[in-house]
Amino acid sequence: MRNYIVGRNIRVAILLLVALLLTGCALPRPATTVVPPTETLPPIPTLSPTPLEPTATSEPMVALVNGEMISLADFQAELSRYQAAVGTELATEDEQRVLDDLIDQVLLAQAAPEVGFELGGETLQANYSRLVEEAGGEQVFKEWLATNNYTEGSFQHALARSMAAAWMRDQIAEGVPLTIEQVHARQVLLYNLEEAQSVISQLDSGADFETLAGEYDPSAGGDLGWFPRGYLLDPKLDEAAFSLEIDAYSEIIQTQAGFHILQVLERDPGRPLEPGARQALQLRALEDWLAQRRSQSQIQILLP
Repeated sequence: MRNYIVGRNIRVAILLLVALLLTGCALPRPATTVVPPTETLPPIPTLSPTPLEPTATSEPMVALVNGEMISLADFQAELSRYQAAVGTELATEDEQRVLDDLIDQVLLAQAAPEVGFELGGETLQANYSRLVEEAGGEQVFKEWLATNNYTEGSFQHALARSMAAAWMRDQIAEGVPLTIEQVHARQVLLYNLEEAQSVISQLDSGADFETLAGEYDPSAGGDLGWFPRGYLLDPKLDEAAFSLEIDAYSEIIQTQAGFHILQVLERDPGRPLEPGARQALQLRALEDWLAQRRSQSQIQILLP
């Protein structure tokens, strides 16, 4: 599958792949293997941070998310961590991305208790102590906190929120089934309409689809492999692939990638998902969940 296959938003991918720590601030700890979201996800301790309520103080805020504040101090610290990670000056869209990341994490953390997530102080402290130990001790950890614009209190709050958000993220990811309806298809992909119309004319005159696909894609023969609904970049491709009869070919379908002609080779109502396909569906499920949650939430942006 090439550039016409689904490409999800980077911040959604980060939410799906990062279990505990915030963007751009990895602890000085031994190298570990990250378990990809396409596999069975390991259990995360049942934790649930208590949402922050707006206080009577005049602490500056950048946003309120269902009554929970995101402070200006937290936002500025996260901006600093993000800038340290990317290594360049931040643009306006970077600031918006950081704020969106924080809002998404709050939304996920707020939802976690609704589906059974609970946090005890002892559990949070145990996880905090484990991170201190893995970092190399209290002094090393304090230096890391200072370098990454954390206080001990702000890090503990961020840790609790990120653990709740990660748990909720995994519940959404695990909701994607292991087997699902899929089709096996191939395509001829062209980059101008006239050539695409010529290929259609040849097919209508009896030309062999596989031969033509091989001419335009000698390495793979236009083979898209097996894929589920929602995996292709453009909904028009999706609609055509799942409406065609076996061996039938589509009309010309125009997308940003070019002009496509699809042929369906096989169909399976319950085929196991390949890891890449399941990850794409998990990313979409998370993106859809966040969009719906945002639409149902009261989010007040207080930045000038």
